[in-house]
Amino acid sequence: MSLFGSLRMPRNLIFGAGQRRSLAGYAAALGHRALIVTDERLGADRALAGLVDSLRQAGVDAHIFDGVIAELPTSCIARAVEMGKAAAVDLVIGIGGGSCLDAAKVTALLLTHGGKASDYYGEFKVPGPVLPLISIPTTSGTGSEVTPVAVVTDPDRELKVGIASPHLISHTAICDPELTYSCPPGLTAVSGADALTHAIEAFTTMRREATPTITHEHVFLGKNALTDHYALMAISHIASGLKRAYDDGADSEARARLMLGATAAGLAFGTAGTAAAHAVQYPVGAMTHTPHGAGVAVMMPYVMEFNRKWCEPELAEIGQAMGLELSGRPISEQAGATIDAVAQLFASIGIPRTIADLGVSGAQLPRVAEQAMGITRLIKNNPRPIDHSSMASLVDAAFSGDRARLRGANSEPKAS
Repeated sequence: MSLFGSLRMPRNLIFGAGQRRSLAGYAAALGHRALIVTDERLGADRALAGLVDSLRQAGVDAHIFDGVIAELPTSCIARAVEMGKAAAVDLVIGIGGGSCLDAAKVTALLLTHGGKASDYYGEFKVPGPVLPLISIPTTSGTGSEVTPVAVVTDPDRELKVGIASPHLISHTAICDPELTYSCPPGLTAVSGADALTHAIEAFTTMRREATPTITHEHVFLGKNALTDHYALMAISHIASGLKRAYDDGADSEARARLMLGATAAGLAFGTAGTAAAHAVQYPVGAMTHTPHGAGVAVMMPYVMEFNRKWCEPELAEIGQAMGLELSGRPISEQAGATIDAVAQLFASIGIPRTIADLGVSGAQLPRVAEQAMGITRLIKNNPRPIDHSSMASLVDAAFSGDRARLRGANSEPKAS
């Protein structure tokens, strides 16, 4: 196998406590009239007021849109675009959790190219660069500050819909763990579990043939040398910081490790992509109205078991990055211990064990499997090929809590 690497990332990536105060210097180099896209809670926060003051002192006129709401319906993005047009902004700044950052991405897109969000659903539909975008996360989870994708809720569709394009990557991402100190335990848990799932799926996605056109044919390329580096970095920091930050939100080292891990996971999956755990969460989340991070985390141990024989060496490396003592054990045992450790970590922070615990009913399982199979941009990344029958088995196991059933069915990889 020849060594291949690819990474899509912001031009500037700044991490560290207090680094939010660097915003004005970056913003002043990009524009004069900024639209800040955030939610109502952050819009009233004193930290945001301080950032707005610093922008104005640097000669950047700031207009605040604080109407982002959970699940990110396209209607709230339309209102942000209206404000941006009225103010003739030349810069967009997203501040908040994943919904705020995704709203900022789509707002920058529509202010530049016009139309509506649905014009750009799918991969490579964005025709060119968007307004300069600065992203400042306030949770340690989605990694949206460094990724090429935005996910919205379309009222005409049952599932959330993604816009995936390298043009959506922020020009500058500023990651300040001090902004996460006020995150309550529940939000810390689902955000951090989301980030760990990003890293695990990025590290275990299929590896595609490195053709000269691969970066032009796929937004999400599959695993490669560079995404592997960031995925393992993410796993190490998240495994170290997640439970500690959940138990004690004032643990500044744990908060920093968790945010650094979430950003590194974003760098990994923003190029490599995610797979079956995310595909199943789309219908589960729509049916149960539960947080995205909870849904993918519930699925992750089952997906790891489902994929086990197709990526046992990678699972062993994940366990080593988590700090497990695995030396001298067969690879198959190392892989199994890693899956158990991920399940135990998630249980320790209150993640439900099954999709039934999330509110899925037995009668809904066929629709979950069918809709998950329709998320082709994710299904095609899975290391183990999936058909409707095997997807049904995966969903059934995640409903009943029977990982052992998947272990028995997970015999040997098909010949490539």
